[in-house]
Amino acid sequence: MISKLSQVLVERTEIIYPRNLPLGARTEEGLPRPDRFGISDYEDVRFPTPDGETLNAFFIRPSNKRIAKKLTILMFHGNAGNIGHRVPIAKVLEEHIGCNVFMLEYRGYGLSTGTPDEDGINIDTQTALDYIRNQDETRNDKIIVYGESIGGACAIRLVANSQDAGDVLGLILINTFTSIRKLIPSAFPPAKYIAFMCHQYWNSEEVLPEITKIPILFMSGLKDEIVPPSHMKELYAGCRTRKKIWRDFPNGTHNETLAEPYFFDYIVHFVRELLGGQHMESRL
Repeated sequence: MISKLSQVLVERTEIIYPRNLPLGARTEEGLPRPDRFGISDYEDVRFPTPDGETLNAFFIRPSNKRIAKKLTILMFHGNAGNIGHRVPIAKVLEEHIGCNVFMLEYRGYGLSTGTPDEDGINIDTQTALDYIRNQDETRNDKIIVYGESIGGACAIRLVANSQDAGDVLGLILINTFTSIRKLIPSAFPPAKYIAFMCHQYWNSEEVLPEITKIPILFMSGLKDEIVPPSHMKELYAGCRTRKKIWRDFPNGTHNETLAEPYFFDYIVHFVRELLGGQHMESRL
């Protein structure tokens, strides 16, 4: 039994990166486009990484030009599905904040090439940030990084490495974890005794304290059945940045916290403060 579990942890990444779920998630037909959700002003973007992969992304512009801002939210998704499954989140953000939303699809997910692993995904997130910085339309934008679940771990690493550049304005973390090894006992109980053998680390509890200059919004569902809420509390406690905000949702589960009352209101308020009170459509 132990040897089989060891093989799963060491040789396979499907448990950590279930990129083929739901069925068809890596096909053209299984990738919902923004126009399915009533979004017309967007681009389906493909761009290369330095190590030879091709990444897919959606670049969604604000539909309400009256409140449009020089702001892009760089969105990192959770460990299953594809970016199309998160378009409704981006729609709320662009409509009520007046921002661009850049939805990255990690390598091996959706229509992006390659196989996901920690090193590769860190290349992907940096490549996405560089892409935003190098496009004429967005090169002068301020950037807010948004990460849910494993996307939060991606976001923490990227912001820690980018906080001195001057263009990253804030970080939003939703139901993310302290590290993969500490998550395994609750997310995959049979493997708890050999979690130390996992070769994917995502040690956010070690990286997050490196962020000292970027405001962070922590959003935690207290009924999260995958990532114990204690992980978010530990990250918040260990955070050393100059401004940190805690919001919790008593009935929020791992994937449904965003449906809880005031979830998007808290984000809008956070962004408004970062932008110095610029107008937004705050009624959700």
